[in-house]
Amino acid sequence: MNQPPPQLTTGSLTFTQLLSPTPRGARLARLLSVSQLRSWDAPHDLTERAEIVVAELAANAVLHGRLPGRSFRLTLVFDALAGRLRVDVTDARGDRWPKPRSATAASSDTALHTNGRGLALVAAIADHWETLPHRPNGKTVRAELVSPA
Repeated sequence: MNQPPPQLTTGSLTFTQLLSPTPRGARLARLLSVSQLRSWDAPHDLTERAEIVVAELAANAVLHGRLPGRSFRLTLVFDALAGRLRVDVTDARGDRWPKPRSATAASSDTALHTNGRGLALVAAIADHWETLPHRPNGKTVRAELVSPA
């Protein structure tokens, strides 16, 4: 009868922040991500890769997912035991979904293009990425990164 209550243990740490859909908000997403991952003692290689992924996904949320008066949301879920990080960037434009492109397709484009390679970069750096609906009318672009053992 006098048993201690069960302890819930989780290896996952979570960080969520709403940000303004502006270039400043995208920069802040990148800086907050690096700061948070360092505070969690995430592996350096994982933090470096996450910094690039967050920068690209946040920039896309600002450029392509912006609706006036609506923020975008950054969520990081870090499983320290597995060395796995999930990056979610949610915006209000559920009607505009990214088109997957391979790194090969991006490199075959002419060298004069200075944009349009962000998701190819995410695909090359992340272990997996996908786009999910976010009800009622938004979308979440999710990237998963795993630290080498």
